[in-house]
Amino acid sequence: MKPFGALKTLIVFSSASLLLLVVTHFIIPFFSAVTGVETIIFWLLCAALLVFLPLVITAIIMLKSENQSMELTSLIKRLRFHKPDKGDILWSIGGIIAIGLISSLLMYGQEIFLGAIETQPAFMSFEPLTPGRYWILALWLPYWILNIMGEEILWRGVILPRQEISFGKKAWIVNGIGWGIFHIAFGWHLMITLIPILLIQPYIAQKRKNNWTSVIIHATINGPSFIAISFGLL
Repeated sequence: MKPFGALKTLIVFSSASLLLLVVTHFIIPFFSAVTGVETIIFWLLCAALLVFLPLVITAIIMLKSENQSMELTSLIKRLRFHKPDKGDILWSIGGIIAIGLISSLLMYGQEIFLGAIETQPAFMSFEPLTPGRYWILALWLPYWILNIMGEEILWRGVILPRQEISFGKKAWIVNGIGWGIFHIAFGWHLMITLIPILLIQPYIAQKRKNNWTSVIIHATINGPSFIAISFGLL
């Protein structure tokens, strides 16, 4: 593996951030306005196909540039997707609890000092599902899988180990900052709330050297929250 320094980090994460910004602020609003279809539908479709799928493709291109074997056993080792042990599970659970508590405090603090804030970006906002709209969950499931795995394969699987060559024990900080740059399109209110996951998740991934911890944390934070919003619980 070759080092992945500050310039490469900035280029890759900024490029992905720009792509996400274009999709969320131009493409999704355009198609929603033209068709009259609620934005959440186009978020699920456009984010999956135009953002997260390209992340997977980028990961494959970067792996091939390393002359990495595409054989499954070799990929598992390179991407650090080893079978989780008890320590990995405990660190994942601890990370989820810490992220949930700190994020809630940050959200509560913003409401105290700034008043009511938007916790859902406009391109992701939607009314709770009614029986005739439950099919949206079927559209959400493949999006969710591609979202989690697309990000974790590239950010933590391909890039983080190479950042460790450049930054050593502080690589998780650089990875977290890059991940934050990727989320700029979500707006600064939500960015503040995301700080815990942006830093805690890469830290655990680097410490445990197992990216299933990152998948578990990311999927657990994202999945239930969408389901809760879907049924009007949040």
